[in-house]
Amino acid sequence: MKEVSIKNRRARFEYEIIEEFVAGLQLTGTEIKSIRQSKASINEGYCFFKEGELWIKNMHIAEYTHGSYTNHDPKRDRKLLLKKKELEKLEKNLNIKGYAIVPLKMFVTEKGWAKLLIGLGKGKKLHDKRESLKEKDAKRSMDRMMKTF
Repeated sequence: MKEVSIKNRRARFEYEIIEEFVAGLQLTGTEIKSIRQSKASINEGYCFFKEGELWIKNMHIAEYTHGSYTNHDPKRDRKLLLKKKELEKLEKNLNIKGYAIVPLKMFVTEKGWAKLLIGLGKGKKLHDKRESLKEKDAKRSMDRMMKTF
């Protein structure tokens, strides 16, 4: 089976990730088939609480090509499956100003389950983003220097 790893690169640039959690996804049959073909995007996705449950909104899973009338809506809200203590911790921290729950990576386990790595993040200011870019450039130039020797 092909390795599935769908990343949200923008999340680590926009947010300082404080803590990470692995959540299960409640999906339909055609959704998991599309994910196994890597036809999904979590770039615009974000998490929110509704009635004590964690949901993800704006995560795009393309319609399954061989699906019939039973195909799914690509942008529907999907429930995330976490333990109760993790949900309570996330909900408590989400009430703090500047914090958000962002999807970082979607992957499929050996058993075939789709999982989502989510992060509790604090929004970065403009100067923090500039600092991240400087560190990235410095690391890239150091790597170039090391290759020449």
